[in-house]
Amino acid sequence: METNQPETNNTTTNNIDNHKVMAIIGYIFPFLFFVPLITEAKANKFARYHANQQLLLLLFWIISQIVASLLTAILIGILLYPVIYLIGIIFMVMGVLNVLNGEMKPLPTIGKYELIK
Repeated sequence: METNQPETNNTTTNNIDNHKVMAIIGYIFPFLFFVPLITEAKANKFARYHANQQLLLLLFWIISQIVASLLTAILIGILLYPVIYLIGIIFMVMGVLNVLNGEMKPLPTIGKYELIK
């Protein structure tokens, strides 16, 4: 897989290290995706990139829960819940590992969309 390491002044190794904790917290609690956008981190491309990935993860959780709830009436939803949680946790771990490695890799399937520019 290719890593996207932008070569701009505001994504130096020092700036990335400064925003890692905020990005990790955002993957663990995706509803906090907006925190980097209201702090000084909004000027940092690394922080914005991971805020976008966290928003996508949050949308994945919401949409998949709605679909599973609707399908519960026909029993498929009950079987779908564990799969959703497993996929969501895998996405979270992958996001945290990307942050720890200082990489800007998209999450599988959902990470290709850019909602926050």
